[in-house]
Amino acid sequence: MKKPKQLLLFSITVSAIIMMLSVSFQSKPAKVTGTWNMVVETSAGSGSPVFVLKQENDTLITGTYTGTFGEAPVQGTIKINKIDLKFSASGMSMEYIGTIDGNSMKGKSIFGTMGEGTFTGLRKED
Repeated sequence: MKKPKQLLLFSITVSAIIMMLSVSFQSKPAKVTGTWNMVVETSAGSGSPVFVLKQENDTLITGTYTGTFGEAPVQGTIKINKIDLKFSASGMSMEYIGTIDGNSMKGKSIFGTMGEGTFTGLRKED
C-alpha cells in the first residue's frame, strides 16, 4: 500500500519541478539591443525609420529614433517578448507596441493625433 502513495508523491514532485522550470524559461525577456530597420505602413504612406536600442536591464530600453519625424531619444520597456517604445518628435508623442521574435519584431505604431499604422522590423547584423 505504501508504493502507490510514494509513486503519487513522486509524480506530484516531478510535476511541480517541471512547471517551475517551464515558467523560469518563459520569463526571460527577449534581447533587443542593436540597430533595428523598420518598415511602417499607414493610410498616409510608408516610412523606414531606424531605431538604435540598448537594453538596460530585464525591463528597460533606451535608444534613438531616426526617421520621417527627425531624431529623438527613445524610452521603452520589454516584458518577455512584448515591447513598448515611446518618443516625442515633431511635437507629437509616438509609440510602437509589438512583439519580438529573435531578430524580428512587428506591431502597431501610434503617431499622436495623426493616426496609427503597423510596423515590421529586422535587427541589423553586426
